[in-house]
Amino acid sequence: MDLDSGFSESGIQQRRRASYRRSRSLLLAVRAANSLRRLMDIGLAVLLLTMMSPLMGPLWIYAHLSGGGIRRLPRLGRWATHFEQYEFDFPGTSAGFALCYLRCLPALLNVLKGEMSLVGPRPVSPEATIIGERTAWKRYDLRPGLLSLWWLRKRANIAYSSEVDLDVEYVETNSLWGDFGIAIRAIPAAFWGGGVSSAPPELKFLGVRIDNLTMGEAAAQIVGLTRSKVPAQICFVNADCVNISFSDGKYKDTLSGARFVLADGIGVRVAGNIFNQHIRENINGTDMLPYLCAATEEAGLSLYLLGGRPGVPEGAAAWMRERYPELRIAGLRHGYFSTDEEPEVIEGIAASCADILLVALGAPRQDKWISAHMHELGVKVGIGVGGLLDFYAGRIPRAPVWMRELGMEWLYRFWQEPRRMWRRYFIGNAIFLYRVIRERVRPQRELNPKEGTVL
Repeated sequence: MDLDSGFSESGIQQRRRASYRRSRSLLLAVRAANSLRRLMDIGLAVLLLTMMSPLMGPLWIYAHLSGGGIRRLPRLGRWATHFEQYEFDFPGTSAGFALCYLRCLPALLNVLKGEMSLVGPRPVSPEATIIGERTAWKRYDLRPGLLSLWWLRKRANIAYSSEVDLDVEYVETNSLWGDFGIAIRAIPAAFWGGGVSSAPPELKFLGVRIDNLTMGEAAAQIVGLTRSKVPAQICFVNADCVNISFSDGKYKDTLSGARFVLADGIGVRVAGNIFNQHIRENINGTDMLPYLCAATEEAGLSLYLLGGRPGVPEGAAAWMRERYPELRIAGLRHGYFSTDEEPEVIEGIAASCADILLVALGAPRQDKWISAHMHELGVKVGIGVGGLLDFYAGRIPRAPVWMRELGMEWLYRFWQEPRRMWRRYFIGNAIFLYRVIRERVRPQRELNPKEGTVL
């Protein structure tokens, strides 16, 4: 009995020592990574200050001549300690593309002092601290950075989560390799949106209206439309859709009659930049689905899924039910139906009493189909969602986040289906860009839709 007891106690002690050794090894690894990150911050900050030193003097003089100088901004650093972030102050000077970044050069001194890092959570003022949200305080586990995940996603128009959520995501997943990736992706991201001065609630170019909403606003508007007595249609528009509208008058009329037309893709964003109007967020059905499911579940509404190959709607519905157990799926059906079967499909949707219909038949077919049958379907909102069901059913993988941050999701789609996508992306995008530039240079000349057709 004593031997058994002794053996048991010995085993417990061995496990404790092994656990201690693992914890100590992990702690040493974390300390080594932090020390290496700090050395890299110092080295790169010294290098950047050396390279930019010829500009620092003239910028300081210019700041003083314009009535400013070096501004000291109160910030919260690691462990919520207070410090002052340095930046050039150019009062009365419009923040052009160059000055927007050059004014941050003095913050490299904060990096040398150990108050900031080159990459980290966004530095926030003491007044912006969120009290009561325990997860929000994780952003103070690391030094704030000159570059942040939130800034990168914001530049790419895919910052759908809140700033706090993205800061917490960075803290929980940060690594030296991840910091290197953010720094590399920040180079092209710095040029996105440069020179754009306004973000109007509505844009119009090439005869197509764009409702300039954020992802959260779009989801809230869709739920709000279910309380209306008049059924509403939502369309997503990318560069290819605009091209199609030039040769398909019925599709163009459908877009004109839609309640909301939402910007989808890098092409529409580039067009907004050319017209000096900022697209607030890249809104597409695939990214919006989680927001729509959450809002629909909370409001007690139901969805109907139509489209995709046999089995695809079922796969997408399984994904939704797993993550939103209270969400009601009123019905589903694949998109492979004939003209003779169409009345049966419409009758099935109407009998389901669904509030929101998601149609994945591809543009422009899905949008024209919704428009033609909206008053027969019995739903409050009809939305054309393209390949959304394929993505969530797992049939087609989505581009990695880093490619979306760089606005390169189109390249991933081309790689997946080169035979189908090459004409759309390489010829269609060139035609779209030509039309946008032509309208920007000669706005007084109304474009004739018959001048060009999609090749």
